[in-house]
Amino acid sequence: MLKPEVANLLNEQINKELYSAYLYMDMANYYSENNLLGFENWFYVQTQEERDHAMLFRTYLLNNGEKVKLEAIAAPNKEYNNFKEPLQAAFEHEQYVTASIYAIYEAASANKDFRTMQFLDWFIKEQGEEEKNSDDLVKRYELFGTDPKGLYMLDNELKARVYAPPSLVL
Repeated sequence: MLKPEVANLLNEQINKELYSAYLYMDMANYYSENNLLGFENWFYVQTQEERDHAMLFRTYLLNNGEKVKLEAIAAPNKEYNNFKEPLQAAFEHEQYVTASIYAIYEAASANKDFRTMQFLDWFIKEQGEEEKNSDDLVKRYELFGTDPKGLYMLDNELKARVYAPPSLVL
């Protein structure tokens, strides 16, 4: 059994991951409404990843005899004024999620919960990739996105992104 502090943080992370999926679906909708279907695709893939991250936390809790407590998921409340704003917001959100996972890791370490620390190692690596990918997208938009031809090419490139389920074994 997990220590209550660690179990509570893991349960909270489920909600954060599901909110992330909502947030990215909202961003996908924004780009779809603006006929940038590659950007829509990029964020739709993000939506799928975040949903699966929530399920990994759920499975981990259940595999450790813990009750999963689902909370209400807040609706995203962002309005975007240009195509760069969702990209920057996604990068900042990934930094927030990273900090949240670090906090769980710290609690697990303080409780000598080595199994949870090992479980979180995958998420720490994943968050490094998530931050880099979202930061790279911001930088690429800054380089190419303000030029109509560059935006068109970047949008077409983003259409090729394909969802790959996580490879974490629980």
